Amino acid sequence: MKILVLTQYFWPENFRINDLTAGLVEKGYEVTVLTGIPNYPDGKFFPGYGIFKNLRQSYRGAEIIRVPLVSRGRSNKIRLLINYLSFAFYASILAPIICRQRYDVIFVYEPSPITVGLPAIILKKIKSAPIFFWVQDLWPESLSATGAVHSSFIIKYVKKLVQFIYHRCDLILVQSKAFIPSIKSLGVNAARISYFPNSAEEFYSPVKLEANSEERKVMPKGFIIMFAGNIGTAQDFSTIISAAERIRDYKEIHWIIIGDGRKRLWVEEEIAKRNLSANFSLLGRHPAEKMPRYFALADVMLATLKNEEIFSFTIPAKVQSYLACAKPIIASLAGEGARIIEESGAGFSCEPENPEALAQLALKMYHMKADERRAMGLKGREYFENNFERSKLIDQLDRLIKTVKGAR
Repeated sequence: MKILVLTQYFWPENFRINDLTAGLVEKGYEVTVLTGIPNYPDGKFFPGYGIFKNLRQSYRGAEIIRVPLVSRGRSNKIRLLINYLSFAFYASILAPIICRQRYDVIFVYEPSPITVGLPAIILKKIKSAPIFFWVQDLWPESLSATGAVHSSFIIKYVKKLVQFIYHRCDLILVQSKAFIPSIKSLGVNAARISYFPNSAEEFYSPVKLEANSEERKVMPKGFIIMFAGNIGTAQDFSTIISAAERIRDYKEIHWIIIGDGRKRLWVEEEIAKRNLSANFSLLGRHPAEKMPRYFALADVMLATLKNEEIFSFTIPAKVQSYLACAKPIIASLAGEGARIIEESGAGFSCEPENPEALAQLALKMYHMKADERRAMGLKGREYFENNFERSKLIDQLDRLIKTVKGAR
């Protein structure tokens, strides 16, 4: 069976669709990926890529076909909009020419923008293939929640675009059950919505490091609270820094940030302004495959999001990674993310944008015995295996594809 995966982001960019694609290949599917030129998150084309460079590649058995786009640049609103629209435009124009095979399914990965659905609709008409639309971010809600758009006029028309796209999809997959009411409110029949959460790559598992490992050399001594992922507006670093400030007298508590993003410079400036340089270490971005090695050195992992309703619907993908590595978690989250952390027994959560509550969770973990924290991590790993394990989710997707194909 042949699948066309349509995604604006793909390897060497680090997104979960990379591993899902490899899983489909392992399952026996013939997979083609239609994507753009890699430029996330730095905003410029990766070395070796360009309008005429490396437009056809392969990745773990899948064929990659790239179309031009305008890079994100510094991700200001206008440049980001152009980036989104340029991919949708070039994919819509070129896909019918460069994707000449017949496909059994068009699988769309949508972490933002929603416009990735437009070329899929054009291809559906030409190829007569059903569209599976995997929703990672709810639109238009995420636009207002991140502050990207404030105009109610624009939000109104984005909502119409979302409705237009959803109504032309055969199956809408959601990474969180809390997304379902929002999608149903746009007139989508519940029978066309299915819960399909994120997993974590197989390399996310407990790791025991060598005594002389490189990762140990960059890690301070003491109690390590580690955040891994994007340093952006949604991640609410103001709360993290303010929580650290409240317990700064606990000199052995260190906050380690692994990742990068648009707010990194602000975070560095804020840490310096509050004289917290001794409490924080920003280690930058590292390959995903290396992350479990860093996680192994953490006493507790950290997840945060701003206090916006849309974020309460979301399960941050880092949560699955933390659970898979059997690490205890503290979180400043509401809704689904908090529910999973508490339900799994892997950690504790508090309301978002509450630095005092987050500081108290940090101290609660700090005062626990190491064996108690270790037991929490193991509960999280067990929960991961029961709810998010990769092969189980690939099997679930395989059944959904065969069911939809069989019904046509």
